Amino acid sequence: MIVDWGRLSVPTDLPEVRDEVDHSRVVLGAAATWDFFPGHFDPGYAESQGHPTIFVNTMHLAGFADRIATDWAGPYGRVVRRKMRLVGPIYAGDTMVGRGRVVDKRCDTSVDPPRYLVELRIEVTNQRGELCCPVELTLEVPP
Repeated sequence: MIVDWGRLSVPTDLPEVRDEVDHSRVVLGAAATWDFFPGHFDPGYAESQGHPTIFVNTMHLAGFADRIATDWAGPYGRVVRRKMRLVGPIYAGDTMVGRGRVVDKRCDTSVDPPRYLVELRIEVTNQRGELCCPVELTLEVPP
């Protein structure tokens, strides 16, 4: 799908995205982003800090939020702003669930050529429906 900015209505719900997160994905995600905090790869450390097991890092959550937006927008959608809060962990063995909604669209005429922007609100939860990461994201899309 490629978003047609001119035909896009506000609000519009994005398709739900689900992602099974196993132990290897948590460790590999942390390693790929050079995040060597032990809570991302050492179950003993995570347990000593009150967690049931290891948990995904911030970049993993940011990438998941970007995926929700760009899967919906198509190959020409480009993330230009992301604001996120970490309010709960996604553990190895959890399912990340992402739901998004278009909350605004605008044409930025302060630049040449103008930028066609779509404002999204995304919620990343776990399989139990617990909010883990609320995200505000701005996409640039073709006119």
